[in-house]
Amino acid sequence: MPTTPLHAGTDRQFDMHYEVDSSVAPWRAPETILMMHGNSESGVVWYGWVPHLLGHYRLVRPDMRGFGKSTPMPDNHAWTLDELADDYAALMRTLGIARFHVVAAKFGGSVARRFAARYPELVISLTLVGTPTAKRPAMQANLPSWVAELQADGVESWARRTMGNRLGTEFDPQGVSWWVKLMGSTALSTQIGFMKSGISVTDLTPDLSRIRCPTLVFASPSEALGSVDDVRAWQEQIPNSRLYVVPGNSYHVAATAAELCALETLRFIRASGAHNAA
Repeated sequence: MPTTPLHAGTDRQFDMHYEVDSSVAPWRAPETILMMHGNSESGVVWYGWVPHLLGHYRLVRPDMRGFGKSTPMPDNHAWTLDELADDYAALMRTLGIARFHVVAAKFGGSVARRFAARYPELVISLTLVGTPTAKRPAMQANLPSWVAELQADGVESWARRTMGNRLGTEFDPQGVSWWVKLMGSTALSTQIGFMKSGISVTDLTPDLSRIRCPTLVFASPSEALGSVDDVRAWQEQIPNSRLYVVPGNSYHVAATAAELCALETLRFIRASGAHNAA
């Protein structure tokens, strides 16, 4: 798979790493899916989705600024959802892709909601997989203790302690170790600054009604990111949206139910009639 660094705009001096995958016949012009990962992750986390999407779409899998192979951010970086949305828009402009589908998981779903509201002309369809509620007052109280924990013990220790809610009780133990190592590889400065900024608890309520594309929201009975009813409450504020509940006690269903979610996303995109040549 090709790997290319990107300078995403002269006002944002960092390299954005991304990979582009496609096994669509070379004489066809496939539509594109932009895939947004979550906090302390990178584009590699879509490993379970790629085999199911590869023959149908061009996949763009970036590492969000600060994470994966993209340039780490200092611990005083002023994180905002608008900045992250603008990063992705700059990437897609650089690739020459005018309109595309967006699939996002965990915190990536927060960025994706802002992106779809900020750039409605770019987004053909939106899929949100195990993403936080639009308002997160309870989590706000956890941020100072998490920052202190990161400063004392590092990212991997924090990832290990909090992994149970993400992946639930049925996930492959070797897979749990892989996820701990992956998240633990995040630069400490990036993770501390990300947590200190409060970006993960940004109120997205005003964005919901501004999302104009067909939208699919995956939720689970796990209440770590809010109950199914909590998810439904914000999902129903997005016009032309629907909810799919994935069984189990993991909230990171993009990882624990990758095949199910990928195949349902394919069905959703096709059934929605949301198509556009790349």
